[in-house]
Amino acid sequence: MNISLKKRIAASFVLANLMVLTIGFTVFFYLNSLNKQIENITTNTNQINLLTDEIRISAVSILKMQKKILTNKATRSDLDKLNALIDGFHSQLQRLDSFYSEVEIKTTISKMLGYVDSLKTLLSKVSIFDNRDNAGLSTISDLADKILEAFSEFQDIQYYQNERRDQQIEEIIGETRRYMLIILIITFLATILMSLVIPGKIALPFKKINDAVRELQDCNFDVSIYYNQKDEIGELAFELNKMIANMKAFEELRTDRISVEHRKFDMLANMVRRNVLIANANGELIYLNNSMYRLLDVESEEVLNKNMTDTIIPQSIKEAYDLALKRRSKIENAEIVITHKKTVEVENEETGVVEEIGEEVEVFNGFANVIPIRAKESDLDYYMMVLSEEMFA
Repeated sequence: MNISLKKRIAASFVLANLMVLTIGFTVFFYLNSLNKQIENITTNTNQINLLTDEIRISAVSILKMQKKILTNKATRSDLDKLNALIDGFHSQLQRLDSFYSEVEIKTTISKMLGYVDSLKTLLSKVSIFDNRDNAGLSTISDLADKILEAFSEFQDIQYYQNERRDQQIEEIIGETRRYMLIILIITFLATILMSLVIPGKIALPFKKINDAVRELQDCNFDVSIYYNQKDEIGELAFELNKMIANMKAFEELRTDRISVEHRKFDMLANMVRRNVLIANANGELIYLNNSMYRLLDVESEEVLNKNMTDTIIPQSIKEAYDLALKRRSKIENAEIVITHKKTVEVENEETGVVEEIGEEVEVFNGFANVIPIRAKESDLDYYMMVLSEEMFA
């Protein structure tokens, strides 16, 4: 499936935005869940603490009334008040029982409810105004003590429940932190992966185009851009490939034309009876005709495309070229002397031994004209030297 570059970049931004939204909603979900759990635990704890305080007040009030009954100072209104306290205490215990699911706490609350029901039943049967009913009064005292004992046991259990609640909150916070950390790590790794893959996918065709342009700068036309997507970059790659093909064809034509012109010039230069030598504006030799090769006694690989200072070209030719390059003008009738070093065998008269002695032999003594061949750019100027044994007119 071919997707345009614009749509791919847009898809990358959409994907990045989706990741950001996903992270945001995930963090919000965990924080909201944590908040709800802590809120529920806190609400239940506050309600339990409030109800426990009410139960404590009711228990204390029941104990006060129980003591008043045992001292035979209670009145009928006190008895009614005690029954009301017992009914409220019973209701409070039932409400407290609804907040717990632990067997241990429900057992303790059920025990207190049983004691409260027994106390209420006993109060309905025993006459607190009859001093002879000591057994009933003693039972009321025992039930009140058992209610207080059960309540103390409940408070101890509630203390451990509060510790467990704090531990539960810490576990919830730690678990939420762990989940959020895992989500952030996964998202971070996914973001790094996307930042490595997506820009690479988008930048790869541009890199190919850049490499192809660099090859063209080095005049290498045997290059092409392979890109099989039919998008904006694909169109650009196709047009560049066409341009490269046209440039290659033009370069081949230009090379052929230069080769033909070079052969023509070579033929003309060799038809001339004079020695011809051509160098560019940097002093590099680019052409010698056949007679010049013979005169200098050199091979083409020894001098062509090399600076004259690095070759065995005679000093008089170098000086004439240096003058022409400095003046950037024509030099006429520069004196040229060309010598070759030859070995001569000489017999020593005293010893009779034949020795080889090297000596300079003059092979040319004449004149040279250096003619500049102007081009559009000064660094592309060429300078042609023509040698003659006679002075030029």
